[in-house]
Amino acid sequence: MKEKISDIKQALQEIDSLKDPVFAQYEQDERKGVQQAVIQRKKQIQASERLKEQFYQMMSYENKQYDQGVKFIAGIDEVGRGPLAGPVVAAAVILPREFFLPGLTDSKKLSEAKREEFYEIICQQAVAVGVGIVDAATIDKLNIYQATKTAMMEAVEGLAVKPEALLIDAMTLPLDLPQESIIKGDATSISIAASSVIAKVTRDRMMKELALKHPEYGFEKHMGYGTKQHLEAIDSYGVLKEHRRSFAPIKEKI
Repeated sequence: MKEKISDIKQALQEIDSLKDPVFAQYEQDERKGVQQAVIQRKKQIQASERLKEQFYQMMSYENKQYDQGVKFIAGIDEVGRGPLAGPVVAAAVILPREFFLPGLTDSKKLSEAKREEFYEIICQQAVAVGVGIVDAATIDKLNIYQATKTAMMEAVEGLAVKPEALLIDAMTLPLDLPQESIIKGDATSISIAASSVIAKVTRDRMMKELALKHPEYGFEKHMGYGTKQHLEAIDSYGVLKEHRRSFAPIKEKI
């Protein structure tokens, strides 16, 4: 008597290698449902292997530091340079050497649900997490570049463990610490990718809170960026204190 297809699907889920002989066994089964289940499971394993490979590639900057005897490496990234409203938020994250989270990459490439999931994992497993927040008024006072640096400095200062080296997304900081500025670091360094997730989730949550206070602006949808909806809301309801008055087109409206 042939195995039930439901039992075969369950058995396939327990396989994590394409070389497992069970695949060859089930490939002999002519039932369409079994063939589809085999193909689907193979695709899942291949996708998982790609994420693992990506993770190991994104550990290259960290591994270079570990090989030099560095133990505490802080990845640093920011989010919110471009919006017309809300803060710029930076995060610094020190991960343990054994940290493993396949699929972690630039927060912009992740779904909201995946960012939230990864945020919780990173917070639970990180050696230390620091966050820096600079509001719109300070951005107007300093300029966005200096405000970003300020947020990053605050994030590093907020770490409960002092880092021995910094990996920073396309920026250098006036700190007496070894540091490496990495272009597109959030997509090439695991530590920076982790900090991008922390910064993105932190800022998105802040913008959703702002949306509750000012529902007519739709901040929960555009997060303060200059969308058509946002610009129309500014025309209809005016400029808020959370708007960056030094940014066009806000400065033309005040």
